[in-house]
Amino acid sequence: MRITIFGTGYVGLVTGTCLAEAGHEVMCMDVDSRKINGLMNGIVPIYEPGLEALVKQNVAEERLLFTADPAEAVGFGTLQFIAVGTPPDEDGSADLKYVLSVADTIAEHMQEYKLVIDKSTVPVGTADRVSETIAQRLHQRDVDIPFDVCSNPEFLKEGSAVEDFSQGARIVIGCDSSRVEPLMRECYAPYNRRQEKLMFMDIRSAELTKYAANAMLATKISFMNEISNLAERLGADVENVRRGIGSDPRIGYSFIYPGCGYGGSCFPKDVQALARTATDVGYEAQLLNAVESVNYRQKASLFTKLSQALDGDLEAKTIAVWGLAFKPNTDDMREAPSRELMEAIWAAGGKVRAYDPEAMQECRRLYGERDDLTLTKRRDDTLEGADALVICTEWKAFRTVDFRRLREQLTTPAIIDGRNLFNPESVRAAGLLYFAVGRADSLRIPLPGGDGAPQARVGQNGPSVAYTL
Repeated sequence: MRITIFGTGYVGLVTGTCLAEAGHEVMCMDVDSRKINGLMNGIVPIYEPGLEALVKQNVAEERLLFTADPAEAVGFGTLQFIAVGTPPDEDGSADLKYVLSVADTIAEHMQEYKLVIDKSTVPVGTADRVSETIAQRLHQRDVDIPFDVCSNPEFLKEGSAVEDFSQGARIVIGCDSSRVEPLMRECYAPYNRRQEKLMFMDIRSAELTKYAANAMLATKISFMNEISNLAERLGADVENVRRGIGSDPRIGYSFIYPGCGYGGSCFPKDVQALARTATDVGYEAQLLNAVESVNYRQKASLFTKLSQALDGDLEAKTIAVWGLAFKPNTDDMREAPSRELMEAIWAAGGKVRAYDPEAMQECRRLYGERDDLTLTKRRDDTLEGADALVICTEWKAFRTVDFRRLREQLTTPAIIDGRNLFNPESVRAAGLLYFAVGRADSLRIPLPGGDGAPQARVGQNGPSVAYTL
């Protein structure tokens, strides 16, 4: 098939590359001509394991093409995928201006039947708006050209997007026309051979399925973080709790790892957008609002624990930060806990020495050159002159460390571990304060408003624990 993809971000580039790898002829279009020129020369603007090699291979074999010319893009494929961004608007709803702009562009240039496919994450009812936009433009052109619009939401995880596309559990397609199903079956036939993955349904159900999936996963994360905060106050170990509930097949182990909150391009904006959709139809989505509230508080807990470890004084202190991306195997810092932490440190007068295997360039793009931010070339270089260490991302490179060396390098012997990477007993044996998430055998610090939990203090004789009653 000849397929056009509008957008060369995570979703568009992965979708286009994987469809080309399956044997289709694919043209990816983007308004950013510099990005397009780079892609033509094998320069992939995002870090995603396995993607760069696939892009180069399919470009070399001329199955994957790139263009900044919208007319060329529309004329190329019968299938027109819309895979552009839907950033949150001021009220939390999804901003559809880019999606509708692409719809208008397709209608402006189309000369024959097109199947327009909403691949972007969009609110329920977006397919109707896309159809209206196309119909209006065709009417202005005074032409009668047939078209269909369908919903084909993506279920890709950053860091494993290529694998998710190729080996995903399901392919959801929402349609209301008999012409759509055979075209979509042909499109995904290479990925639907071993078992039936295609799930056809009405368009609005398909649109809601995407939001419901992300909201459910975000709910599991916030629920476990809520339990971790409770564990800190009760003297329980959330890791034991996690194993206990995860063994129940009705719950499972996926997405129940406590930490410093979720981030990225999907969960935060999708939970907000779904909650906004509920408000628009007169329904108060209390659970969705709570999921977002818990996540916001969890991100703030890193700085709360750091501040208490340093007795509330961060002025002129230097904090080592391991991990900037919102999760491993990506360079994406959108809504990352590291950003909340660093901005709070700066506001308190502190400095940051940070390292991430992939997100250093993105950090420079976001924050530029500043005196209170040093990005180091190696993990251990962050510890030079550091008063404490905070871990924000669970990269494998952070999992094995020499705790006694850490104790010697840190001015204040404190590790704030937002991802529960270490065994608290091993850390404590090296003479370090260890603030993890919901660990009973680490030194626990309550979130604001909590009483009765032990609070760590660093005195002249090393770590001590004072209980407030």
